[in-house]
Amino acid sequence: MEIQHIAFVMDGNRRFARRLMQKPWKGHEWGAKKVREVLRWCRDLDVKYVTLYSLSLENFTKRPKRELEMLMRIFKKEFDAIPRDKEIHENRVRINVIGRIHLLPSNVKDAIKRAVESTKDYDDYVVNFAIAYGGRAEIVDGVKKLLNDLKGGKIDRRSIDEGLFQKYLYTNGMPDPDLIIRTGGEKRLSGFLLWQAAYSELYFSDALWPEFSRDEFGKALKDFFGRERRFGR
Repeated sequence: MEIQHIAFVMDGNRRFARRLMQKPWKGHEWGAKKVREVLRWCRDLDVKYVTLYSLSLENFTKRPKRELEMLMRIFKKEFDAIPRDKEIHENRVRINVIGRIHLLPSNVKDAIKRAVESTKDYDDYVVNFAIAYGGRAEIVDGVKKLLNDLKGGKIDRRSIDEGLFQKYLYTNGMPDPDLIIRTGGEKRLSGFLLWQAAYSELYFSDALWPEFSRDEFGKALKDFFGRERRFGR
């Protein structure tokens, strides 16, 4: 059994900051550093696809204004660094951002565009950042695109099935996650990859995201490889 795609719900940044009596965005800064570390672990295992739940659509609309402003600064800083990141380019990592990106501030959208453009020709590894993302929203967006193509005569109604609809999702062309790891102790998907997670294995870690360790990652992998994946058989 191999792992092609691991997805992470990176929960616990704010609680980690609160534990250390820091502002919430300090937790997000530490969380961003953890992302780089975890991506290295995944590359060590030759996991080609990684998807990171970075900001839900609900969080984007409901979190305090100051926290969101600081989070947008972190996003801009991290995406601005990608075109110059030797590690990204040496490992030929393609960067994607999925979600309702049009809602983000223009400077963040510009930084994302430059990062995506600078890695678009790479295919050794693929990293998806889910920002302003919601699983239900993704399905709705996919239905709208499908209906537009149906109306325009690009597809035939009789050809619509699960395989065709999957092409209208943000993750078109990528395998579904084999394993979804959620940190922070909560045991739910919170709208993450609802379509794609149909047969994903789930692992819930009590560690907060900034303290998620390689040992804890190893426990998740050991648990995964100890399961039998039947896919409904």
